[in-house]
Amino acid sequence: MQRHRGRTAVTKTAEELFGKVLREVRKGRGLSQEELAFESGYHPTYIGQLERGIKSPSLRTIMSLSVALNTPGSELLRRLEFLLPKVRAPR
Repeated sequence: MQRHRGRTAVTKTAEELFGKVLREVRKGRGLSQEELAFESGYHPTYIGQLERGIKSPSLRTIMSLSVALNTPGSELLRRLEFLLPKVRAPR
């Protein structure tokens, strides 16, 4: 008989968390992935990969998406920072 282990906390990557932020903002603006892709100049597949945390966006990509979303790039990063685990500074 197999024993089931308790669930462990899964730490999400920065890419996965950025994808969560991107999806929330996109949906908040009432845009589909296809509409965001058209407005930002990226392929819809790439938008989906960003939202799933498969791809890591460059600064240029973040800024292009922010223009298409009518949201400052700093706001996207602020939301990402809020979700990231806090890292202690070395003493």
